[in-house]
Amino acid sequence: MLLEGKRVLVTGASAGIGRAVAIGCARHGADVAINYGRDTAGAESAVAEIKALGRKGVAVQGDVADPETARSFIAVAVDALGGVDVLVSNAGICPFHAFLDMPVETFERTMRVNLHGAYFMVQAAANQMVRQGQGGAIIAMSSISALVGGEYQTHYTPTKAGLLSLMQSTAIALGKHGIRCNALLPGTILTEINKDDLADQTKRTYMESRIPLGRLGQPEDMVGPTVFLASDLAQYVTGAALLVDGGAFVNLQ
Repeated sequence: MLLEGKRVLVTGASAGIGRAVAIGCARHGADVAINYGRDTAGAESAVAEIKALGRKGVAVQGDVADPETARSFIAVAVDALGGVDVLVSNAGICPFHAFLDMPVETFERTMRVNLHGAYFMVQAAANQMVRQGQGGAIIAMSSISALVGGEYQTHYTPTKAGLLSLMQSTAIALGKHGIRCNALLPGTILTEINKDDLADQTKRTYMESRIPLGRLGQPEDMVGPTVFLASDLAQYVTGAALLVDGGAFVNLQ
């Protein structure tokens, strides 16, 4: 129960990493508010699981690319939970596409959701934490893609590098308020984002062979690292980046 009494907000939490993290935080004692874009059924079932654990849960629909979504999400969460102690900025998209003919709309949409959306969510949550005067924790779900390139991810990898940089800068800006800001860098985690890409068994087998732990990640693999950074166990950790990739990044031989 490392998060007992904490109020945790998770964006993009109707499925995948966000959903696993939201429910995992509830298992550790947190009340949880989730943001989601379109999957109402997924969001409602996630909230049902949170409530089944004896915790408060609420789902708020909204497109994170719209700055107003951040303000409304924080407001509803404060009304439902009484405040904000932790934000996990997780919402993101990755529509795979080649570089030379990347549609402007695809590039701009990816930027608005992944980077702009996170910026406004972090800003809104931080303002609420400052008003409360009790500090807090902000965690951005960056990616191993912040450190390595991808042929069909030229629009995506810069957003993940941006999230890492955002956490480093906000760690400095918000430290005086007792707010810790850290980034998690998942490797290849099996989610809806990469389901089609990894449907090719040859590619999947190759990817698994590059990971020292011998398997692709599951959304639940992100729960422990998130809970740690959100908890008081990490009270002197800020501006940090934690790879959660089964060892893929270091396997260069």
